[in-house]
Amino acid sequence: MALMTSERRAVADGMAEAEAVCEELAAVLRRTGIVLPSLMVDPVTYGYEQSRVLVELGRCNVETTRKLIAVLERAAAR
Repeated sequence: MALMTSERRAVADGMAEAEAVCEELAAVLRRTGIVLPSLMVDPVTYGYEQSRVLVELGRCNVETTRKLIAVLERAAAR
């Protein structure tokens, strides 16, 4: 079933938002010295006919995980 224009727009808007939040998260993490190399919009998202956009945080090594824990602990303590 072909998507109607408004549905296509909603899917495109969702993907654009997901790409923007990925970039925003990557920038914030970089400022704290953290890089998640696999951070991206979940590729399966592009195959959906409805807006079910997911962000893939991916895998990271132990050192990066420890940095992320430290940043989150500091933020949670505020």
